[in-house]
Amino acid sequence: MLYLKNLEYHPPATPNPILHNINLELAPQELGLIIGPSGSGKSSLLEILAGLAEPTGGQIFWKDRELDSVDLQYLGGIVFQFPERHFCGHTILEELRLGHPELKSSQVKEALCEVGLEHVSFDDSPHNLSGGQQRRLALAVQLIRKPNVLMLDEPTAGLDWLMRRQLANLLAKLKSHWMLLVVTHDPGELLNIADRHWKIEEGNLTTVDTTNMRTGLVI
Repeated sequence: MLYLKNLEYHPPATPNPILHNINLELAPQELGLIIGPSGSGKSSLLEILAGLAEPTGGQIFWKDRELDSVDLQYLGGIVFQFPERHFCGHTILEELRLGHPELKSSQVKEALCEVGLEHVSFDDSPHNLSGGQQRRLALAVQLIRKPNVLMLDEPTAGLDWLMRRQLANLLAKLKSHWMLLVVTHDPGELLNIADRHWKIEEGNLTTVDTTNMRTGLVI
């Protein structure tokens, strides 16, 4: 279980806190969905959980162990918005092995199979993939690290309706093996596959009832 207790984030350069008293619980094999507009604090929350920013208050626990920023860098993997803009490898194999030169071809193939890219060639350029395939590759880059928590920032941004549905189907499959935490301003198809739903506004996180929210049909 992942627990956040009274988490606060107020960097010195900001006049007001970005996150206020955040409390959250998420279990393995669950997908948690945080919905909020730009500037609401959702990306900052993911950066803290990925160990990229230091909270100014509160606690983060994995099971019964309190975690610091170094622990969090090993606990989770984060896929940023438009991750394809940050691809550095000349080939898919090179992209997946960045920082992990010891990886065997069998491990690379396993990661690609998990995200539905088993048919691509190791020698293909990441930039020659379609938009949906590039998002899948970005997921594989993180999954190859075997994170306890997979975090995604606006994973459907810039995708057409078909790619959005395909990505939602993939995330529904992945949550059978992983804990997923997704933040977005446009939940759409993701509402149907999430196990827990929150709304974030001006740094305040609240649980929401999705029965009155518009849902998309995931097929």
